[in-house]
Amino acid sequence: MKQLLIRPEIWEFSDFHTFAEAFAVGADDLILTNEYIYRPVIETERLKSSVIFQEKYGQGEPTDEMAQALLEEVQKRDCSRIIAIGGGTIIDLAKALVLKGQDTIDQMYAHMADLKKNQTLVIVPTTCGTGSEVTNIAILNRLALGTKQGLVSEAMYADAAVLIPEFLESLPYKVFATSSIDALVHAAESYLSPKATPFTELYSKQAVEIILWGYGKIAAYGTDVWKEEKEAYLRASTYAGIAFSNSGCAAVHAMSYAFGGKYHVPHGESNYQFFTEVLRMYQTKKPKGKIAVFEQMVREILCREGFAGEETKEDGISLLEELLQNVLARRPMSDYGAQREDLDVFAQSTVKNQQRLLANNYAELTQEEIREIYRRCL
Repeated sequence: MKQLLIRPEIWEFSDFHTFAEAFAVGADDLILTNEYIYRPVIETERLKSSVIFQEKYGQGEPTDEMAQALLEEVQKRDCSRIIAIGGGTIIDLAKALVLKGQDTIDQMYAHMADLKKNQTLVIVPTTCGTGSEVTNIAILNRLALGTKQGLVSEAMYADAAVLIPEFLESLPYKVFATSSIDALVHAAESYLSPKATPFTELYSKQAVEIILWGYGKIAAYGTDVWKEEKEAYLRASTYAGIAFSNSGCAAVHAMSYAFGGKYHVPHGESNYQFFTEVLRMYQTKKPKGKIAVFEQMVREILCREGFAGEETKEDGISLLEELLQNVLARRPMSDYGAQREDLDVFAQSTVKNQQRLLANNYAELTQEEIREIYRRCL
């Protein structure tokens, strides 16, 4: 049984200037980024690379229409390397843009096995949550289908993932919170996945420990302290990405796509909706398995870090929920516009469109149980 695959090469630099020199960024490169990232950091290097600002092709999280418009633009450019500098939207779009073998995004979804890489891909994440820099999947909102779906190909692995903590300096607190919670979900779901191995568990557990340790500091000292650990959060996100690229994500992600797709909720924020409720459903269905080990691991970390006393009677999932509320208050689905009429539609969409993810569930969940989780989060 395959135990672990790590792609791509992983690099770290303290700042963008050092990276640009080491990677000889120049005229043959195309940089895909956002203008608010480019102006304060990248522009000062006066590089000869061509630049595309993603927001000129659509706002918010990536859609198939946005990807198609960008694909047509990139096909007009002469570049041997695409350097993606940004959050999950930038990274997922870049993965689609380096593909060849089909002419349109819809055709890529229909013929994923036939896709090849057209350019070298370098990914520089500017948030600490996606983990997408080390995976071979892009999540696009397929507007005609009304849900988000994964585009998956071996050709979508980056050639290099580059961690530069300088980019986290200007990250708004809420973006940090939702992205790092997303990384925590990646770590938890990959740990509980039936495809987990002793090797992937190492990365999952390390990510959980780093993130919960950092969250404990936030609970104790306030939200401003997170930047003191930005390098650690960035690594934790990549650790979690390595774990879930091997053992997969599951019901939390599966459920987030119908809800997030309809109400345009950012990915990490959408995952947060369902995280602890999915864990509680696992506890109900299969309490004596690996969920018990995970719960105890979380409990021990939080007690050790002083968030809870050793004498507490609360289980790890309850403590986790309390800690997350200190980091970012979770809003009910109804705050985003969701209604009771959505519950059946969301549950049906999840079962119909997200079997790739549901196959990684710690415990099998029926459509009615998925609907119940949605109901609890409404």
